Amino acid sequence: MKESIIKIILLIFLFLSSGIYFEKTQDMQITIDDLDIIKDKGKIVVLTDFNSTSYFIYRGQPMGYQYELLQELADHFGLGLEVIVSNDLNNSFDKLESGEVDLIAANLTITKQRKKIMDFTTPHSKTRQVLVQRKPDNWESLDKKSRESVLIRDQLDLAGKTVYVQANSSHAFRLKNLSDEIGENINIIETKEEVEQLISLVASGEIDYAVSDENVAQVNQSYYQNIDVETPVSFHQNLAWAVRNNSGKLLTEINNWLEQFKNTRQYKLIYAKYFQNNRSANIVESDYYALASGRISAYDEYIKKYSEEIGWDWKLIASLMYQESRFQPNVRSWAGAFGLMQFMPATASRFGISPNSSNEQQIRAGVKFLMWLEQKFDNIEDRDEKIKFTLAAYNVGLGHIIDARNLAEKNGSNPDIWDNSVDNYLLSKSDPEFYNDPVVKYGYCRGKETYAYVRDIMERYEHYRNLID
Repeated sequence: MKESIIKIILLIFLFLSSGIYFEKTQDMQITIDDLDIIKDKGKIVVLTDFNSTSYFIYRGQPMGYQYELLQELADHFGLGLEVIVSNDLNNSFDKLESGEVDLIAANLTITKQRKKIMDFTTPHSKTRQVLVQRKPDNWESLDKKSRESVLIRDQLDLAGKTVYVQANSSHAFRLKNLSDEIGENINIIETKEEVEQLISLVASGEIDYAVSDENVAQVNQSYYQNIDVETPVSFHQNLAWAVRNNSGKLLTEINNWLEQFKNTRQYKLIYAKYFQNNRSANIVESDYYALASGRISAYDEYIKKYSEEIGWDWKLIASLMYQESRFQPNVRSWAGAFGLMQFMPATASRFGISPNSSNEQQIRAGVKFLMWLEQKFDNIEDRDEKIKFTLAAYNVGLGHIIDARNLAEKNGSNPDIWDNSVDNYLLSKSDPEFYNDPVVKYGYCRGKETYAYVRDIMERYEHYRNLID
């Protein structure tokens, strides 16, 4: 009986020990392999928020402080960049924990509570939290003393006031602590709205108070001139990115890069561009600040109209047009291509347009040309692949794409797949071994330009899809 009890105890001990070992082994595996797995994928998947400083579209171009830092990081790693957007912090944290994203790139304040569920990088910047309040209508007529008397300057005066903050944000945590510190109740309303939306509600008079990071508040003050952002509600705090707990290798590499990059002139230029630039107001007030207007270009109406004929998302055709002309109708290339869709003279004549044709006529002809090219790839079943082949043919000509497909098929690759298959053989057409191959009918081709052309259009299209409903 005694021996049986001892055996049972030993078995329980061994079971628990093996479980503990398994968990440690799992943690060690995550720590060792996180960056390697990302490199195997060939891209880093990053979540950021969308607003006038982090990530937005202006005149067809993705921009933003976080976005430009992420581009620099991806280039450092030699990886592609996939951006996912969310202004819901709970949703962002869930996506990180589940492994859907590798990194949250935002202005995250480092707190003890957050450290329990994620690891923070070296800070990318620092700021303090400030109260956003509205100036009275007669502000300009008041003297300095009167101005100060009508605004909250002492944190004690927040007692009994209603202040709006983004749910689950460091602003909410700070106000709760401040309420305890002053020994009075602050009515804290946590909402799903992002900080910049709350600032706009203060400016419009829909709410009286909100809390924001100072650098973001100052940018917004440049175009909401009736708000005041001079009252701090916290000390200076570090802002960082976040990775999953135990992402040791990834965290180490990002930290090493950040510590070096923050000392470069490039970083200082990026920071100044978004937080110390008076042009911010012009961007946000522009018709082509997509977050507010939903517009990409002056030609969206025509793009939407004719995109229905081909059945493509209009934002994809907008991305192509940006690639071709940057939405400048009078641009001409060295080779003689003209207009928004950059028609070569022979193709233009075939589709009945000239440099004197209207912008609408040129867009319509461009879509007709895309439809004609797409039909040449009818044997490709996957629609996304067919689109990539069509874009490539629009850039370099149908013949070179047929050659690249023939080379792929001859060499055992799938001729119906663009990425890592036909694109590689298009790149190879600058090599005599390939452009002299009997299956090649159209000779030498500098494929790098077309390879980048398709990649850039598709990447920009993803940004348009992220930020434009």
